[in-house]
This record gives sequence, C-alpha cells and structure tokens, in this order.
Amino acid sequence: MKILYFALFMFLTVALSAQTSLDFQNGTTKEISEVKLYPNPAFEGVVHLLTKANADKRITVYDVFGEVVLTDKITGKTLDISRLVPGVYVLQLDEGQNTVTRKLVVK
Repeated sequence: MKILYFALFMFLTVALSAQTSLDFQNGTTKEISEVKLYPNPAFEGVVHLLTKANADKRITVYDVFGEVVLTDKITGKTLDISRLVPGVYVLQLDEGQNTVTRKLVVK
C-alpha cells in the first residue's frame, strides 16, 4: 500500500509541476519571474508571497491528489493557510495574465 501511495504521489507531483499556463490568443506561456514564497515549510498559519509587480493575486492550492483545497484572492503579501492540514501542496499563483506554481510544505 505504501508503494502505491508513493507512486501516486510521485506521478501527481511530476504531472502538476509540468503544468504551465497557456495564452490561447498568442499560443505562448507566461510565467511570473522573481516569486518569493516564505516560510516554506510553513509552521504558522500564514505564508508570504512576494512578486516583482505585487499586484492582486489569485491563489489556488492543490493537494497531492490534484484536488483544490484552498482558493483565495489577495491584494497584499500574506496568504492565510490555517485551514490546511500538515502535508505537501502545490500552490498556483495567478497575477494578471501570468501564472507560476510552487511546492508548499505545511508542518
């Protein structure tokens, strides 16, 4: 059973990290440069997200099974993750037309 869960986790990690956003009008991908996510691993109920533009952000957090566990829109630099149980997550950050994904560990 452990091997099955490990294989599933590895498959989803690779599958989610390989995802990029696609601009359907131009056929090109756009990624946000210079993203800082801290603290990671997160011990408190808040993480800080800093980007070069620091504009409004749409945040989507996925668990290891690819299910959405948290969605939020933030105007500042902090994201409340107090509702997340300890584990490994994939955080997708959308800022304007640009997107980036990062791994988030909650302890």
